[in-house]
Amino acid sequence: MSLDGRLALVTGASGGIGGAIALALARAGADLVLSYSGHRDDAEAVAAAVTGLGRAAATVQADLGAPRAGRELAERVSAQIGPVDVLVANAGAGDRLPWQEVDDETWEHTFAVNTTAVWQLTRALLPGMAERGFGRILFVSSVAALNGGVVGPHYAASKAALHGLMHHLAQRVAGSGVTVNTIAPALITGTRMLSRML
Repeated sequence: MSLDGRLALVTGASGGIGGAIALALARAGADLVLSYSGHRDDAEAVAAAVTGLGRAAATVQADLGAPRAGRELAERVSAQIGPVDVLVANAGAGDRLPWQEVDDETWEHTFAVNTTAVWQLTRALLPGMAERGFGRILFVSSVAALNGGVVGPHYAASKAALHGLMHHLAQRVAGSGVTVNTIAPALITGTRMLSRML
């Protein structure tokens, strides 16, 4: 499917999965907004690769663990760059901990990045997609959502929530030309998150 003329926002675009998705979208014709938290050089490298494919790319720093961060990122991109046609909510947080060591702060931060920011982005961008009659939303979950995983209960639960959100939304917005999907990768070698877990 051609995405010529479409604008895609990819969060966590400085990482392995986010960067690969961004390049695939660029090859399909999309222009990219690449959101990153603390790895600017990696995000800029992905942007350079996107422009090398003949597509436009912008990088935007956003701490998705902060209150209202997802909503503010959506508003900033829409106001400064343009309406978003494709959202890939890929940014994730997850420190590997046994369940006995998961405190409230860790739980809340993990859900803020993995779930709340995703909802805020979706809630802000979905109405415009439906109004224009086209939208693609992809939540990047984890196999941990289905089997508990190895990172910890905070991570597994936050990723499982994305599946519930997807199932609720997908059937309600499909008639407006918007698809909502979730993918649940297993451990991916060469990613920053995997290196933190080992």
